[in-house]
Amino acid sequence: MKILKYALFLFLVNYTLSCVTVQDDSMEQKIKRELTTIDSLLRSQDFSLSVAKTQDTAYYTGVGEPVPAFLTPAEDTATVTKSVKEEKIATSIAGFYAVECCIGLLCDQTHEKPTAWLEKIINNKTDTATILLLNRFANATWKAGQPFRALDRITRPVFTGASFLPADEVKKDFYQVQTAATKLLSSMQDVKDSTLKIQMQKIRSLLHSQSYALEMASFMEANYYTSQNQTAPPFTSAKEDTATVRRSVKEQKIATNVAGFYALECCTNYLVTTRNVLPSDVLKSIVDNTISKEDKNLFSRFANATWKAGQPFRGLSRIERETFTPFYFLSEPDIDKDWVQIKAAAKKLLTDL
Repeated sequence: MKILKYALFLFLVNYTLSCVTVQDDSMEQKIKRELTTIDSLLRSQDFSLSVAKTQDTAYYTGVGEPVPAFLTPAEDTATVTKSVKEEKIATSIAGFYAVECCIGLLCDQTHEKPTAWLEKIINNKTDTATILLLNRFANATWKAGQPFRALDRITRPVFTGASFLPADEVKKDFYQVQTAATKLLSSMQDVKDSTLKIQMQKIRSLLHSQSYALEMASFMEANYYTSQNQTAPPFTSAKEDTATVRRSVKEQKIATNVAGFYALECCTNYLVTTRNVLPSDVLKSIVDNTISKEDKNLFSRFANATWKAGQPFRGLSRIERETFTPFYFLSEPDIDKDWVQIKAAAKKLLTDL
């Protein structure tokens, strides 16, 4: 009888463990399936157009204005002239906006100053959780710039969910983060011992400066060549300084309006990676307004980062505007505008999942 009871006990234990394993595997499979679906949507030009229209509608609805057609018949095939130099600056400076937005969040969470976090980043004193967060911001700002250069760039294999990126691509992202942090810290030595507010004011002045944008972009590109054991060429040639390129009006409008989706995707991917939760559950919390204050703040920071990354592509002078500022100085109405974009993108993505 004792042997029978023991055998029954072992059976129940094994059965319970097997059920837990099946349940865990099922969760992993669900997460992978949803991330794979999101990955395919990321590279879809049709979905980009669809979500851009959704975002555009959400913007006009949010400010209480009539919603115009996303594109006029003329715009559908029209082109616009862009500065080669400004586009190159915009392409190279994305890592700076990633660092600026992420350290703003870290300062808010820890009450430390920007220079303290910059030093940690440069000297490899950050933990793996912080590195992951920095890399997700870098991925988000990089993605935001790609459709401005050409919409078909989003169809490349490297344009993928960050959790699917190979290790060498992740290293490239963090190298960009450290490079931007190095330049930014050197530019803040005059306020290194100042208060948090003064340091944020310094960052704001740097963000608004077109000459500093050129300095940062040049520094980041030169360091990229150095990392490849190559000699860095001049940032732009004399010809490129005044050259222009034609870009599709339709693609530029899609790029302008899809930034909120990239913020949503990258932040969701970060939460899925760190918490092992379903992407759809994260999206539902946004749509249903059950999201925590902390997570809402995180999504808003990502939205600010992708929005910033797109501005110099639209025209470098746009970085001089008042709202192009550290999150620290943003008003609640401005933050709410970003949240409207996140929520609209979440509703659209949840539907397609």
